[in-house]
Amino acid sequence: MTDSWWKKSVVYQIYPRSFADADGDGMGDLRGVIDHLDHLAELGVDVLWLSPVYPSPQDDNGYDISDYQDIEPLFGTLEIFDELLAGAHARNMKIIMDLVVNHSSDEHRWFQESRSSTDNPKRDWYWWRPARPGMEPGAPGAEPTNWGSVFGGPSWEYDEKTGEYYLHLFSKKQPDLNWENPEVRQAVYAMMRWWLDRGVDGFRMDVINMISKDVSLPDGRLTAGSVYADGSASFIGGPRLHEFLQEMHREVFEGRDGLLTVGEMPGVTVNEAVLHTDPQRHEVDMVFQFDHVWVDRGPDPWLLVPLQLTALKAILGRWQAGLADVGWNSLYWNNHDQPRVVSRYGDDSPAHRSASAKMLGTVLHLHRGTPYVYQGEELGMTNYPFGGIDEFRDIEALGQYRQAVELEGRTPEEVLTVLRARGRDNARTPMQWDDSPHGGFTTGTPWLPVNPNHAEINAKAQRADPDSVFHYYRRLIELRRTEPAVADGDFTMLLPHDERVYAFTRRLGSTELLVIGNFSGVEAHAAIDGWDGAELLLTNLEPPAGGLCLAPWQAVVYRRSV
Repeated sequence: MTDSWWKKSVVYQIYPRSFADADGDGMGDLRGVIDHLDHLAELGVDVLWLSPVYPSPQDDNGYDISDYQDIEPLFGTLEIFDELLAGAHARNMKIIMDLVVNHSSDEHRWFQESRSSTDNPKRDWYWWRPARPGMEPGAPGAEPTNWGSVFGGPSWEYDEKTGEYYLHLFSKKQPDLNWENPEVRQAVYAMMRWWLDRGVDGFRMDVINMISKDVSLPDGRLTAGSVYADGSASFIGGPRLHEFLQEMHREVFEGRDGLLTVGEMPGVTVNEAVLHTDPQRHEVDMVFQFDHVWVDRGPDPWLLVPLQLTALKAILGRWQAGLADVGWNSLYWNNHDQPRVVSRYGDDSPAHRSASAKMLGTVLHLHRGTPYVYQGEELGMTNYPFGGIDEFRDIEALGQYRQAVELEGRTPEEVLTVLRARGRDNARTPMQWDDSPHGGFTTGTPWLPVNPNHAEINAKAQRADPDSVFHYYRRLIELRRTEPAVADGDFTMLLPHDERVYAFTRRLGSTELLVIGNFSGVEAHAAIDGWDGAELLLTNLEPPAGGLCLAPWQAVVYRRSV
């Protein structure tokens, strides 16, 4: 197996608590994943990425880990995990784990020791600081820096027992590990080797570009109307990040074949990604960047900005060009942190949902890079019709709502409008397996309600329908295996100024592919010459009648020899 096997692969993300519940407690589990391995094998994916399944208080749905070397009882046991691993491997699918080591849970034994006293040997395993000089510890504004947490509120929590604050860039129950301490790094590497020895095939690394901080911890810049500052300049892509990732590679991955390492890196630039993914530098195989899922965000986070297709093309085109010669792209529309793309960049109305889901899949999968499918994406699952804030479960949504309404003076409806469209819970409603109560996800009461449209949108119905989104995704995935230009071809963006049509070519040797997607609900013409008589490889609707005139939300892929 070559080092770049993943260039021809497709990864499927499983959010275990929402995938399938085998024991009827309303929470997805590993046995539920095992029960549906054949669905994933039929889809044709090569790698399964499991969101965290470790023991956790579930403050952030498992991204707050209290034990890195066991399985959360809600999800199962290590023995069941081993059974899942064997079942996936028997179907020629690999499994990568979610590695969350920027922070742990405050209930992890490391942190319990760290907070027990100022002279505990593990005190320096986390970021502890005294109050701001001249201010009373615990008083408002006495935090060591003015940084805000991602989940709302300050990023420092006062600990009365020792009279100091600890840093948490996310929830106060997610204290940040201090990677400056070599003992921390060695403990993490030992844990990673333990999972690889067990048979795991790699890691998706959560916010891994936050592990190196500017040790001076300076204040951030406050913007008008904000209570807390953005401190990201001090912890995004910090001064020792490359050093830490290269050390991780030496200590954990060197000498092991067939693995996949993916670094989630909010705020990463193209130039930084080239360095991170250059095979000669031995850091990670690919990164998750966020530019294309931030394109519909404006300067005011509580105003929805409609998608501007030219801006999306500029972003994705820049990433394609930047990693054309060195490094590699990851390709995704959806994950556990993003709303459903068919509701976001497509049209989730009954008339156009299926076509737009297929079009979006076509455009994504035909770019150069490794595509990621998030559970339910292969069915065209949509956002949930949330009512009030009481229907949300996500700690981020609840924290940001409180801060926006109570501290910043926003109206509840103003905030809810954005949360309904962009909230993470949209991705976390249970997988829709059939049209039975709770969508076949559970026989109990689901932890988050199933989308009411599961009667129309479900796996059972789609597997029986050859024209479904599911079977279209199967064809997309198969095309990556059978047409070398999909994985290895050059990328050229076409029609960069067109606000309706997304078009590009992929070329390898004498084979050239033309990919076109209509991102609108009206007929659109692609002004591209020279493709008369080319072979139509794939389309989601009836073939265009004349020239390159596409129906609403239509996608086409042509092939020719040049």
